[in-house]
Amino acid sequence: MLLICAWPWVRWVIPGLSAGLASEGYPWPVFSPRGPSVRELAMQALSSVEGGYDLLAPKFDHTPFRTPDGVLHATAGALRPLGPFGRGLDVCCGTGAGMRVLRSLCQGRIMGVDFSTGMLAQASRAHPGAGWVRADVRALPFAGAFDLAVSFGALGHLLPAERPALFAGVYRALRPGGLFAFPVAAPQPITSGGYWALLGFDLAMRVRNALWRPPFVMYYRTCPLHAVRNDLTASGFAVTTVPLTALGRREDGSPRYRLVLARRAAGGEREPGNGRAGRGHEGLPG
Repeated sequence: MLLICAWPWVRWVIPGLSAGLASEGYPWPVFSPRGPSVRELAMQALSSVEGGYDLLAPKFDHTPFRTPDGVLHATAGALRPLGPFGRGLDVCCGTGAGMRVLRSLCQGRIMGVDFSTGMLAQASRAHPGAGWVRADVRALPFAGAFDLAVSFGALGHLLPAERPALFAGVYRALRPGGLFAFPVAAPQPITSGGYWALLGFDLAMRVRNALWRPPFVMYYRTCPLHAVRNDLTASGFAVTTVPLTALGRREDGSPRYRLVLARRAAGGEREPGNGRAGRGHEGLPG
């Protein structure tokens, strides 16, 4: 229920998301005619991350939680001059929104990986030509298989101590010279209402997770760009960023979003630590 109560404020302060919602024609955040009911959202909020997304999966694309089209278009536009790419991977693919980016950029097969059976089922119906793997992203089951990996809105579901395992797995999954790309929002200034709204959301989630089991890991302020950059560099990546100017600028003129570009070296192999072990994986037919 904390998620439900906090969402209107969080949605208001996440850069670019309001425009994405408006373009989809939602009469009210979250509660669209084909979206989940209050009861369904309450059940999701009291579940684990995996269980919650399994419950939400059939109606997920009718909620504002789906990555807005504007973010997908801007990401594809920034990556296009760096391509074309061969095989592509969407990390924490959910219902497959990021597949549209991969399909527009990759000449080889595209795949999605997620730990939610329900989300993968929806994704496979929406993108029947792609491949799907059910796995814990902290222990990705790939090695030297992809030229491009993308991810959208997933880092908040990982605790900071879990990021290195994810990044090490993506590094191993990429071929030499491969690229890992994902958008990040600029931080809110401490004087803004947005800063305090996000802080309040994260505090509410910490209270929820302290009082209720299983935990639902979803935080907005645990993955600042400098920390993400450090973790990527420690995993062996060369890291740069480019502004996603199509998503607008803040009052000081800086971009609201940047695209992180983490590239695996084209030459000598560097094998980062294996990170935390996770569940096995399960392939789904494409």
